[in-house]
Amino acid sequence: RPGGPPPWAGLPPEELVVDLSVLPDRLAGLGEPQIIDGPVPVASPRPSAVLAPLYEGPDGPTVVLTRRAAHLRNHRGEVSFPGGRQEDQDPDLVHTALREAQEEIALDPAAVEVIGELDRLSTFTSRSEIHPYVGLLAAPPDGLRAQESEVERILHVPLAELLDRDAFHEERWTFPGGVDRPLFFYEIEGDTIWGATGRMLTQLLSIALGLDPRDR
Repeated sequence: RPGGPPPWAGLPPEELVVDLSVLPDRLAGLGEPQIIDGPVPVASPRPSAVLAPLYEGPDGPTVVLTRRAAHLRNHRGEVSFPGGRQEDQDPDLVHTALREAQEEIALDPAAVEVIGELDRLSTFTSRSEIHPYVGLLAAPPDGLRAQESEVERILHVPLAELLDRDAFHEERWTFPGGVDRPLFFYEIEGDTIWGATGRMLTQLLSIALGLDPRDR
């Protein structure tokens, strides 16, 4: 059933502008990341990490996303951040996020300044606890390539497109056990962003705009 407006609905147009230079301080203000449980409890979820790479592009601050390959077992064809499961050789989950981004889209880890972490999400479909890290790139990334076994397409999405009044809608879903949760959707050119990625983007945009990222 229909949900509410975007968290930034009350802001005037001139305040719907993201300044990447203030994002590190605003992420630091989030404090210790919380765990957002999914509607279906997951016992012993496996740790994974994703990276939200941001850079200043010709159309303003831009995020790099991927469309997952259609043959994958989980979340096939969905839009997501580059990322994946922690492996034994990863010293920490920041390394996992950077390694996965390098493998999936050939993003050089040395080009990424990790500036903070969003709240973690527990997902039933992949039985994972996702640690979302935010990274800044000093310049638009050059030479990105999609790893065909996992990524169908690399997307460069200006944040202004996500903040467009017609891009966002919220739905309220009732899951088994009567659990009621909001789901956030973004309609961009050629794709719909939703699920865990939609939730992470909503929190990231709220933080970037100086709003309470947990007011949902």
